[in-house]
Amino acid sequence: MAKSAKLDFRPNEYVVYPAHGVGQIISIEEQEVAGMSLELFVISFEKDKMTLRVPTNKATDVGMRALSSPDLISQAMKTLKGKAKVKRAMWSRRAQEYEQKINSGDLIAIAEVVRDLHRNDDQREQSYSERQLYEAALERLTREVAAVSGSDELDAAKEVGEVLTSRAA
Repeated sequence: MAKSAKLDFRPNEYVVYPAHGVGQIISIEEQEVAGMSLELFVISFEKDKMTLRVPTNKATDVGMRALSSPDLISQAMKTLKGKAKVKRAMWSRRAQEYEQKINSGDLIAIAEVVRDLHRNDDQREQSYSERQLYEAALERLTREVAAVSGSDELDAAKEVGEVLTSRAA
């Protein structure tokens, strides 16, 4: 299975790496590591000024995936329109859950975090850690929306913002 999965990705293609979000495959290169020859995807995360090398045979194991379909994007937007689910668990436990959802790479789970942590102007202040998680989830969501729609991140952020404010009205 790993052999067929590694052929799904090609240079110049955008992919989602769960822990870092949307990146672009620059190239596929051979590198010798510990006396073994490894084939690696070289992925650039332009915004973070970071380059990641992922072994081609491990790409699907670590959760690397192609960009979401437009259908999945609209599903994520529907999720954003939903009512925020406020859990009564301790903040540390909820923060851990939110962190896991963000790093899962699952667009719907990320949209749930954005929805649950979004605050309108009339609501109470967010704590620093709450705001950090919210901004991380929002950035992942807008980057993928931008990459799928082919627009820039500002337009995607505006689109997501409109969905969130329309929910409040």
